[in-house]
Amino acid sequence: MSFPRTIRAVVFDMDGLLVDTEAVFYRAMQQATVGIADEFPMTTFLQMVGLPNQAGDEIVRNHFGAGFDLTTWNAAVSMHFREELAAGIALKAGVFEILDHLDEIGMPRAIATSSSLESVRASLGPHSIVDRFHALITRDVQNNHKPHPEPFLKAAAALGVDPADCLALEDSHNGVRSASSAGMMTVMVPDMLDPTEEMHSLCVRIARDLHEVRALLVAQA
Repeated sequence: MSFPRTIRAVVFDMDGLLVDTEAVFYRAMQQATVGIADEFPMTTFLQMVGLPNQAGDEIVRNHFGAGFDLTTWNAAVSMHFREELAAGIALKAGVFEILDHLDEIGMPRAIATSSSLESVRASLGPHSIVDRFHALITRDVQNNHKPHPEPFLKAAAALGVDPADCLALEDSHNGVRSASSAGMMTVMVPDMLDPTEEMHSLCVRIARDLHEVRALLVAQA
């Protein structure tokens, strides 16, 4: 497979693509639910993947119903997540290898994420890769979140590359929608969400992992 155009920059999502945080978030939500309400099902969590916090909160409220103490629950989720974060969260397969290749060919890269800058540093800092990205487009600098194209458009602008010449790597449906609507060549690397017909129509490729993406970039060169 060859890309439709020459790739001049790569824009990465973070959660579920670079670092294995989605599974950790779900475990934290399950733990926070114990003693407060019924179990927190995977089907509900999957609706939240790729959404900003406010949209996720609405899904939680709809699931648990009126009167649910969302503030206490969110605090418990954060506590359990920080406990796992302190113990260390693994990078996804192929992260170091694809970054090494981008270094070798001198290709700029950015992160476009719905997470905060603090979360980026907490998740990626222990692996010493934050400084390997030339721009960090976190929710702190976004007026519109995924699936709006703004995060990816800001990433392209920060790198000084036309969005059409950027490769976007995403694991979530809303992330794919965001990248595709920004005009980027989009590859989905599924984590907790399976690709749908819509995802196939918006992506130039569905890849099994970042090792496969690296191989595609090597083949382009």
